[in-house]
Amino acid sequence: MEGNINKRVLKIALPKGSLQTSTFKMFEKAGFQITVGARSYVPRFDDPELEGLLIRAQEIPYYVAEGMLDIGLTGKDWIVERGVEIVEVSDLIYAKEGLRPVRWVVAVPEDSAIQSLADLEGKLIATELVNVTRNFFKTKGINVQVEFSWGATEVKPPLLADAIVELIETGNSLRANKLRILETVLESTTKLIANPKSWQDKWKRNKTENLACLLHGALAAEEKVGLKMNVPKANLQRITELLPALHTPTISNQMDEEWVAVEVIIDEKVVRDLIPKLKRAGAQGIVEYPLNKIIY
Repeated sequence: MEGNINKRVLKIALPKGSLQTSTFKMFEKAGFQITVGARSYVPRFDDPELEGLLIRAQEIPYYVAEGMLDIGLTGKDWIVERGVEIVEVSDLIYAKEGLRPVRWVVAVPEDSAIQSLADLEGKLIATELVNVTRNFFKTKGINVQVEFSWGATEVKPPLLADAIVELIETGNSLRANKLRILETVLESTTKLIANPKSWQDKWKRNKTENLACLLHGALAAEEKVGLKMNVPKANLQRITELLPALHTPTISNQMDEEWVAVEVIIDEKVVRDLIPKLKRAGAQGIVEYPLNKIIY
């Protein structure tokens, strides 16, 4: 990460692994182009004021806290697990497969005799989230042995562990491995974090806040689309009553005084049912278009 000593640069850590694809997509919608070679850990931004590294989300809190990197994207889970001093700049609710929080859960085999957390007294639990798991059971007053898992955690019960604490988004992996959930340990979302010293730097803070604004805008637009259409004035009320707009529809006059143009931002999931209704209500020239950012 060398460069001109007069150039201001914000050093950012991006998560390598499961979050990488969705993170790159979010940055692209926010207006940043990122390129990285198949075997490279150094992403290149089209913004000369950004320099990055691809590293595992588990490590990002440490490197940001130590000041080796100014900011980073990591999970709330790994911030808590590491117990380091960082600034939580922004909550960015996205994951590998959707725009939702993820959960760390206690899980046991479907046919296990263990029915409650209390039944885990004296048992062995495998997990990557060791410190959080220990603290969770300590607050419950349950004595367990917690062992770090190097991966493939779902296959360890019952032979190598009595239970696991594992990260889930949809729960499909647990079901595939015939595991059932006892309880949620922690709910986690992706966080934009900053080194405290970097946060006090006016230029770096402003650059970080600008980035957070654009990333939030990209996420806000992820499940929205724009609709615009031509509407006879005689049908306007009927059509506007069908529109679940973000605020209120934008209505513009046309050269033909009997018609107006109507434009709205709506949830993408309702469009397929809405468009036929709009056409039957008299709308014409209906255009659906994707959005990159919505800034509230």
